[in-house]
Amino acid sequence: MSRIKEFNLPDLGEGLTEGEILAWLVKVGDDIELNQPIVEVETAKAAVEIPAKWAGRVQAIFHPEGSTVEVGVPIIAIDTDPGAGPVEESTTGAPASALPTPSAASLAAVEVAPAEGMVEPGLIGGAAPGGRTAVLVGYGPRNAPAKRRARKGDVPAQAAAPAPVAPAPAPVAPAPAVNGNGRVSGPVLAKPPVRKLAKDLGVDLATLTGSGPLGSITREDVQRAASGTPAAAEPLTVTAPATSVASFGADREQRIPVKGVRKLTAENMARSAFTAPHVTEFLTVDVTRAMKALDRLRDRREWREVRVSPLLLVAKAVLLAVKRHPMVNSTWAGDEIVVKEYVNLGIAAATERGLIVPNIKDAGRLSLRELADAMTGLVQTAKSGKTSPADMSGGTLTITNVGVFGVDTGTPILPPGESAILAFGAVREQPWVHKGKVKARLVTTLGLSFDHRIIDGELGSKFLRDIGDFLADPEAALLAWT
Repeated sequence: MSRIKEFNLPDLGEGLTEGEILAWLVKVGDDIELNQPIVEVETAKAAVEIPAKWAGRVQAIFHPEGSTVEVGVPIIAIDTDPGAGPVEESTTGAPASALPTPSAASLAAVEVAPAEGMVEPGLIGGAAPGGRTAVLVGYGPRNAPAKRRARKGDVPAQAAAPAPVAPAPAPVAPAPAVNGNGRVSGPVLAKPPVRKLAKDLGVDLATLTGSGPLGSITREDVQRAASGTPAAAEPLTVTAPATSVASFGADREQRIPVKGVRKLTAENMARSAFTAPHVTEFLTVDVTRAMKALDRLRDRREWREVRVSPLLLVAKAVLLAVKRHPMVNSTWAGDEIVVKEYVNLGIAAATERGLIVPNIKDAGRLSLRELADAMTGLVQTAKSGKTSPADMSGGTLTITNVGVFGVDTGTPILPPGESAILAFGAVREQPWVHKGKVKARLVTTLGLSFDHRIIDGELGSKFLRDIGDFLADPEAALLAWT
């Protein structure tokens, strides 16, 4: 058995097919232990540290930081018996003499297209060792070619067996034509944005001498010609007027790769928006009493070290309203509706890697203090980028706090598999009719989106009304409902 073992990017059980290597925690030559974290990988849901499957010494690292790797592709080689002496050079860890020498016929083998309906090896969804399909749990096979970074020594297929070509007589180059300015005429080397700029400024590129690579003409060459400023190498006299024209080309555009959390969020939102028929209702609530209740709560000795925010009361209101309207906490399963007796409450969090929605498991069983601690830990973990995939799976109902951005409310899109999501807007001081008089009161607006296949207008309205009633007078609601 070979001492050198290749460690493949594992199936993390998230329904993902690839991951981006954020950071290597080891380097070639390091001695590592079993289960020691060796690499940090960003999947479409979170950044995850992957532990070593074997103890030993790092022999090779196949992919640098920043590269995207398909699941099942080797990422590192580990010498599991470094004390046994130097490793013989071999691609498989076996002695070089034991490897068969490929024949010329095998090197020149012609690639044959797979039969219709067959999946080509090397494709996601194709055959993998052990007979299983190379996919992650949760999503179906994807017939997309597996990607691999070019490695040193790779030879293009066209160069495998070059055909002999008879030497042709060298053509006689014609004498170069010279224009009126004494410059050799011919194809002008310039990028499309530079050509557009020259056209806008009325500059003839054929009259310029390029200062860029291989004599290419740059923007500076064109602008210098348009302004009448002579070039350092060769003076130019241009009579075109000096005008400033804005460029709207690729040189003023930024292209951001769509991957990781952003890619999964885009896929989920597009799937949800065009699968579940969304309905959104709004309710504006006077939350002055709720904010005063929070102030009294913060003054209590046992709560002085606890982070207390308006979102805590919103979460409590949602959990109590679910008990009164259980159908809201359900999932559409095609030919049946699955009503869940537990609430895994999702809290949408904006992070540097994008929007994630970790959830508090079985939040309905928690006391207000336990709920506050759970929400604080969830937000801190999310901001540090250490949210685990388990914390982001299994959500049943979500709250998104758009008020932290100064937004009044929104029409949130349902996370896949959930039937309702609540948008909590900013709390603002506004004129409000209170006890027959217009007074300054603290007011917020709630937006509830729900799946109309499960929740009709009556149920959605009653659920939203109960949340509003709690926020308008928390003490009275607790006395009435519990």
